[in-house]
Amino acid sequence: MWPFTRKPKANQAPILFTNTLSGTKEIFAPLRAGVVSMYSCGPTVYAKQHIGNLRPYIFADTIARILADAGYHVRRVINITDVGHLVSNADEGEDKMLVGAKRENLRPEEIAERYTGIFLEDLTLLNILTTDILFPKATEYVNEQIEMIKALEAKGHTYRTKDGLYFDTSTFPAYGRLGGGDVAQTREYALADLGRRIKENKEKKHAADFALWKFAPFGVERLQEWPSPWGTGFPGWHIECSAMSKALLGETIDIHTGGMDHIPVHHNNEIAQSESVSERPLARFWMHEAFITMNGEKISKSLGNDIYLSQITEHGLHPLSLRYLYLGAHYRTPVDFTWESIEAANEALLRLWRHTATLKKEAKGIAQDSEASRRLIAVVREDLSTAAALALLWEAINDDELTPKEAWGVVEAAERVLGLMLTNPPEDVLPKTLEELPSHVQELEKQRQAARKRKDYASADALRINIEDSGYRVEDGPSGTMFIKK
Repeated sequence: MWPFTRKPKANQAPILFTNTLSGTKEIFAPLRAGVVSMYSCGPTVYAKQHIGNLRPYIFADTIARILADAGYHVRRVINITDVGHLVSNADEGEDKMLVGAKRENLRPEEIAERYTGIFLEDLTLLNILTTDILFPKATEYVNEQIEMIKALEAKGHTYRTKDGLYFDTSTFPAYGRLGGGDVAQTREYALADLGRRIKENKEKKHAADFALWKFAPFGVERLQEWPSPWGTGFPGWHIECSAMSKALLGETIDIHTGGMDHIPVHHNNEIAQSESVSERPLARFWMHEAFITMNGEKISKSLGNDIYLSQITEHGLHPLSLRYLYLGAHYRTPVDFTWESIEAANEALLRLWRHTATLKKEAKGIAQDSEASRRLIAVVREDLSTAAALALLWEAINDDELTPKEAWGVVEAAERVLGLMLTNPPEDVLPKTLEELPSHVQELEKQRQAARKRKDYASADALRINIEDSGYRVEDGPSGTMFIKK
């Protein structure tokens, strides 16, 4: 449910998104008037999602907020992969869910429940609106996947090998078109993704061919397997998105999102299998966000440079500092994570919250639309220009020519599309007055002020340290002393 009740004046600025399919910026309009269907590739829940995994959901949430602010009802799906995603995207190696189950000596469904729960908690901490999102599990849609595979087989798009049923990419002439690549490049990517640890399936007709159904290995009892027309086994990773998207949103959707790493294999595979069945476009707009890096390398579990949202909060930083950091760059631009950059983002967000809390009091919570608020919405509709929107927000709250109500109107507009809790900042991060401090801290502050008055700065500094040891940072400024809970 869209959580904002005040309806601003209609903004005539068009919504433009960069469509990976065309490689150009296009004006967005949905297939059905007033309704947008949107599918986002979800997590494989065999482990916690690191901060690089979380960027796609902040990105997708921003798209949804922009569309909802424009008056659209956004129907969203984020799938939960709880079977079939092998260690290699090229359908080789162990199933990640079984890897997780062995690691923790649990059943796959227990692993899925644990890490789905943590994933959803992370989304909440990042202020991602989840009320109207469906989170289907791949294991709940095995029948739909089998039916889609049967349709592909009937149309001559499949062939059988010893380890499974495969999609023959040569039967789909447009294979590899997403992202401007060609078939040869996509197949080379598939080969490269196999890695040195995994042997290529020599029975595959083409390197880019991908598994629709994998057979359970002979003599090995898998923890996840189902009967099918081709034998006992489990669905390939790619087919789940096509089957669930069709079941929940229809044959053609408005927007499909994911990371840029999904383009060469996963999303081209989705297009091939979906469009081979329906003979219609799978999605009208494909939108992809760039990687998060650390020291120039993509953050990933395999490289051992993964950072988690829980580590950011354990570091004493607010989880929304990560959202602020990501919004400070364009979604198609890589962001290099450092502890210095996240600390700077946290400090900027804290200052922003203090400004908006003060402004809310001055405006008495009454917002007035202005050219500044309309301009911010127009900017963010220009292909999610969130960094420019943040700059306009800072400019507005420091603009003496805007009335408090006009400036508050800009804050409300920014909150609707950026989701940074600007209109209702967390109480524990706002400055406290002396009267709001615990009594023993009040007494320490009174002693500190008395020491400053008599110019006993050594005692004053010692008392400041005592106050900070009690959990409050002291900031002396021209307008008085602020106390910030640490």
